[in-house]
Order: sequence, then structure tokens, then C-alpha cells
Amino acid sequence: MPTFYRFDGFRIEVRSRDHSPPHFHMIGPDFHALIEICTLQVIRGTYTRRALAEVVDWAAGQTEALMAE
Repeated sequence: MPTFYRFDGFRIEVRSRDHSPPHFHMIGPDFHALIEICTLQVIRGTYTRRALAEVVDWAAGQTEALMAE
């Protein structure tokens, strides 16, 4: 799967032919969560608070790029 962005210890993947609603995958060594792009809410999965906080802060300014991907 294409990595869209890398953080320290985890990454963001956007899978273009994935199911609705539009979302991205937050993948780390011990977690994998699906985050809805429009609301930045967790759809399902596991995550750490630190990783989720970093991703939500980053994604708030990236919604157009994430949707385009």
C-alpha cells in the first residue's frame, strides 16, 4: 500500500479503491486505525493517544490532499 506520510514510529496510508466513507489508515507497530478524512474521527481500530493526537493535528491541514489521493 502506498505510504502517504511517515511519522516517527508510524505511517499514514491512503488506499484509493477502499470502501466508504473516505478515510486513511494510521499504521504503527502495535496499532492500525481507520480515520475518516472529513471528520477526523476514528472509524475503527486501535491506536495510541499520542499517535492519534499527532495525526489529527497533521490531517487538519491535509484534508484536500488526502481526498485527492
